[in-house]
Amino acid sequence: MATITSVRARVWTWKGPTVPPAGNFCTNASDILGERGDAMHSFRFHQWLTCEVEASDGTVGLGNAALAPTLVKRAIDDWLAPLVIGEDPFDHAMIWERMYRRTHAWGRKGIGMTAISAIDIALWDLMGKLVGKPVFKLLGGRTKARIPVYYSKLYAGPVAAMQEEAAAAVKAGYRAFKTRFGYGPADGMAGMRENLRRAEAVREVIGWDRDLMLECYMGWNLDYARRMLPQLAPLAPRWLEEPVIADDVAGYVALNAMNLVPIAGGEHEFSVMGCADLLRRGAVSVLQYDTNRVGGITAAQKINAIAEAFQVPVIPHAGQMHNYHLTMANANCPIAEYFPVFDVEVGNELFYYIFEGDPVAEGGFLQLDDATPGLGLTLSDRHRAHFEVME
Repeated sequence: MATITSVRARVWTWKGPTVPPAGNFCTNASDILGERGDAMHSFRFHQWLTCEVEASDGTVGLGNAALAPTLVKRAIDDWLAPLVIGEDPFDHAMIWERMYRRTHAWGRKGIGMTAISAIDIALWDLMGKLVGKPVFKLLGGRTKARIPVYYSKLYAGPVAAMQEEAAAAVKAGYRAFKTRFGYGPADGMAGMRENLRRAEAVREVIGWDRDLMLECYMGWNLDYARRMLPQLAPLAPRWLEEPVIADDVAGYVALNAMNLVPIAGGEHEFSVMGCADLLRRGAVSVLQYDTNRVGGITAAQKINAIAEAFQVPVIPHAGQMHNYHLTMANANCPIAEYFPVFDVEVGNELFYYIFEGDPVAEGGFLQLDDATPGLGLTLSDRHRAHFEVME
């Protein structure tokens, strides 16, 4: 029987070239303070954390997290690693509960749960490698022949550039697209018109036989969102994502109850019970937990079961292999988010520069290999010179 012998957390900071998007490329929660700038600045998205859990036979499972990596590393090194070392990785449910309950006073959400997530993802990768099976086979196997993906980029910018990007994605075979809004309450009616103009421009290019998703990244408030929804409804969006801050659950409930545009959220919810509360209150029509924030694959599977009972589809936030395995193994996960491979911008694409093994979408779909054990990822050396690594 293999036991866990070490847990290694490393922070990867990108020092290479970047091509940041220009202008109001995405609203964010700080806009209301007049601090418009890099929407991802507070998350330090040019950093990433990897977590390697090694078993006694030398097999290594690989997990990761993108939220506050330096703080997450400290939580893993000082608190969680001692709780995991010496255990059987297949006792993942007990390990998860131990990490959760031993850090409950400070770790229920945010940094603590992100650290738990990184270890849990690594455990599932390790289990898959130990038995020679891909993770989705351990989760229940295939529920679809291949995974439909939606093109997740289209940051708010010049209308012509957005239309050109959308046209290229249509040509590549994508049938669903997500774009970001660049304006919020501080921009008044003029900003509303700019938001609507860009959403209309993307819809014009992709046509009416393809899905359009819209994202606010918590950059609006309830009053502003109530005013925007009637203007957006004629565009038939598949969803409006994170219109208000994550703690304003009552706001989500009110917007979803308008029945104009399906409301999506959950990316910044950090617990099984928190996601259950969103579902019970009718706060979202689409649930989007982030696997490496909500407690890893062990927690995600519990949330998937609850969401299925409410008949609310689950579309995990972000690309990445752990989300693809969950999507493949769950019939209630109809589509996956997909970031095309591109130069480093805000950091969403950084995993392509750290890992190898992510499938490349073709014709709007991606495929997982039945023969590759674990998650199918390895650490890459191709761009190592562009990273500063904290051991």
